[in-house]
Amino acid sequence: MTRIAVAGVFVGGAATRMGGLPKGLLLAPDGKTLVERTHAMLLAAGVREVVLVGAHSDYGHLGVPMLDDHPPRIGPLGGLIALLERARGGHAVAVACDMPFVSTRMFERLLAAPEGSIVAPRGSCRWEPLCSRYDAATVLPFALHRAEGFNHSLQGLLDEVVATELALTEEEAFQLRDWDTPADVSRER
Repeated sequence: MTRIAVAGVFVGGAATRMGGLPKGLLLAPDGKTLVERTHAMLLAAGVREVVLVGAHSDYGHLGVPMLDDHPPRIGPLGGLIALLERARGGHAVAVACDMPFVSTRMFERLLAAPEGSIVAPRGSCRWEPLCSRYDAATVLPFALHRAEGFNHSLQGLLDEVVATELALTEEEAFQLRDWDTPADVSRER
């Protein structure tokens, strides 16, 4: 199992498709907020430090450390850079706050996967960069270079660094569904 320096739950989005409601505070089917559920599962999988990525005042009551994007206003890449810097050359796990069905077992598989600069699930020809493991020492220079330019795509970063695919069963791929809109939440309840 790869030792993880830090895991980050990404909460920094504006949630415009949710009418401004912070997605991580939605209730998962088990009754916990999505952020609390993900936080607990990461700890259960063996991660020692979990932070929220994207300082967002709505999450302050949880008492979980928060990281500001670095640099700000470039989307998830800024959050990933802040997380990789926090990892201090170790490994980091990045997770979106809006996946109500991801399991502790999925995180355990991610931690146990063979070494790679980035280990990520891939579905429908797209990477899942926010349920992935990163070797901070290797990936940070690439991420910083992308931040200086105009292409801030996490998909592009995973392609550039040549991510290793974490093969998923059909059930595991189902776990990666996210809630982006009120219709997603209604459909899944």
